Amino acid sequence: MGPIWPSYYGNCRALLFVLDASDPTQLSASCAHLLALLSAEQLAEASVLILFNKTDLPCYMSVEEMKSLMRLPDIVACAKQNITTMEISAREGTGLAGVLHWLQDTHRASS
Repeated sequence: MGPIWPSYYGNCRALLFVLDASDPTQLSASCAHLLALLSAEQLAEASVLILFNKTDLPCYMSVEEMKSLMRLPDIVACAKQNITTMEISAREGTGLAGVLHWLQDTHRASS
C-alpha cells in the first residue's frame, strides 16, 4: 500500500479487500496489507469484505487453501471488524451480485 492510503480512511464504513486467487506468490504480501488495514484505528468500525478473485482461472488456489495459508480464522478472531469472505470472478461477473448485496446491507446497518 502506498503511504497516501491512510488519508482515505476517514468516514470509511466498508472495506473491500481483493486477493488474487491465481497468484500464490503474492499471498504473504496481501496478508501483510490486510493486517495493516485491520490495525488502522480509523478502520476499526468498518465492515470488511475479503474477495477471492480470479476463481475462474484453472490455476487458482482454493479459498480454503488461501484461508489456511493466511491463517484467516485467526485474523477474523482477533479483528475488531466484522469480516466476510466471498469468491468472485470479476471477469465473468460471478459473485458480483453478492458483493452488491453485501454493500447494501452494510450501508443499511451503518445508517
